[in-house]
Amino acid sequence: MQQAPKPLEFDVTQVENSVGYLLARSRTMLSRSVDQALSRAGITHAQGSIMISLSMNTNVTAATMARELFIDPAALKRSLDKLEEKGLVRRVADPADRRTLKLELTETGHEVAVSLPPLYREVLDVALDGFTQEELGFLKCLLRKLLANRPLLDARDFSCQGNEKPSNE
Repeated sequence: MQQAPKPLEFDVTQVENSVGYLLARSRTMLSRSVDQALSRAGITHAQGSIMISLSMNTNVTAATMARELFIDPAALKRSLDKLEEKGLVRRVADPADRRTLKLELTETGHEVAVSLPPLYREVLDVALDGFTQEELGFLKCLLRKLLANRPLLDARDFSCQGNEKPSNE
């Protein structure tokens, strides 16, 4: 029988050394730089993620994309509306279920999507300067291991139940 893992220690006086803090700061740094690079294509980092996802996946609905990209459905709708206004994405009725709308890139959207990976690569080449191939491989391995825990996080309820304020009856 396997023992439950020991909870990670967290020193509130050393937040800058926590994994969560470092991941969040790294993501913010990369997102800002990617936004800057993608401005040449006239899109944002969030819109670029949507376009890359659509270029790799067919038969995608907004609901499945929101789940896969960890995007709030309302925020995704706003991004899709903007991409549709730019003529890069379209919503089409699913032939199997006319009530369901599938997302797809337009011809112009495909052209833009093909131009995105080199822009992402440019940012990552600078951000990962000084990393060896071995370090990059190890980093990717660790990140895949982290992402593999998604089902555990999805199954867990982290809400603050029981901490409601008492009502004034």
